[in-house]
Amino acid sequence: MARRAESIELAVLGLLHEGPMHGYELRKRLNLMLGWGRVLSYGSLYPALKKMLKGSLIEELAPALTPVSRRPRIVYQVTPAGTQEFERLMADIGPAAWEDDNFGIRFAFFGRTDMEIRLRVLEGRRSRLQERLDRVQSQLSLTEKEVDRYSAELQRHGVESAEREVQWLSDLINAERSRAVTPPPAAQS
Repeated sequence: MARRAESIELAVLGLLHEGPMHGYELRKRLNLMLGWGRVLSYGSLYPALKKMLKGSLIEELAPALTPVSRRPRIVYQVTPAGTQEFERLMADIGPAAWEDDNFGIRFAFFGRTDMEIRLRVLEGRRSRLQERLDRVQSQLSLTEKEVDRYSAELQRHGVESAEREVQWLSDLINAERSRAVTPPPAAQS
């Protein structure tokens, strides 16, 4: 559970770096970021916002009335302490950085991350997926005879998806490395 809360915190801080937002907008943007398979409820978002307010990572701006609703919307913005926490979370390159729940959120904010950190996260994710892929492929040959064709098809689909992601990660890693060794173009006088 702590990991999910930290993922929400990272995502909220990253989004608020783009500018102040109210809760509805944050939830909408977070759900787009998390993907179609996972939906963030207000029951998860608002306790996270309250905790971040208490920790002075974010602050409320004066509520504004909207033409559609007579209820004021609370708008949140990141504080300097929130910026430091965002940078700390993005620099954390332990195993949680490349797990399924956290990788996509980190990847969405890679533009604000040092290249070395990006490479370590990408390599960690690729290594984790490759381990998973090797394990599934070895089990697949053992279970193919024991499962019906739909279960076998689902396993095959999982293998192909993991292979595609491993290739995608390898391409990203190669692009990062080639960008690191390519000198910037010389300024013309």
